[in-house]
Amino acid sequence: MAHLGTGLAVLLFVAACNLDTLILAMGYGVKGIRLSAGRRLVLSAVTTLVTWLSLVLGDIAALVLTARAGARLGGVVLVGIGLWFVLDWLRRAGGGGEPGGGAATLWECVCLAAALAVNNAGVGAAAGVSGLNPHWAALGNFLATLAALALGYRLGAGPAGRLLGKYALPLSGLLLILLGVWEMLG
Repeated sequence: MAHLGTGLAVLLFVAACNLDTLILAMGYGVKGIRLSAGRRLVLSAVTTLVTWLSLVLGDIAALVLTARAGARLGGVVLVGIGLWFVLDWLRRAGGGGEPGGGAATLWECVCLAAALAVNNAGVGAAAGVSGLNPHWAALGNFLATLAALALGYRLGAGPAGRLLGKYALPLSGLLLILLGVWEMLG
């Protein structure tokens, strides 16, 4: 991802990986369910650990590929995942698949973090193959997850929360497509 610049690549990566976190937190905000600072740290840490592992695996895979082939392969996978997000949104459009809340126990936060991390795993592996630095991306993901949880909760009760919640999946997909195309062409 050297052509894109590390900072911008990390920014696009964490934005694509954390829109679902933002939406989840908005759902909690709508329902008035609070996540304590400790619970937000657990969510951020577990999500980031799985994301980092997937980035490292992608980085290792890049060792057996040429730099250009790795960037193209990662770009193709990122575009594919982005298209899948957009198509999934189109398939569910009008189906009322809005995010919901629940009791914010520690166990539920760990399970929720694991679910969010699974969403990041494919993106992380593709970004790792493309050459995104796993350490910077993981740090960016950790900070973005903390911010998304706090911001999402605040936005949740208002009209902005409902609008963003409706379009988060395709927006995330478009960010992934943009990043993937950039890598394939770069």
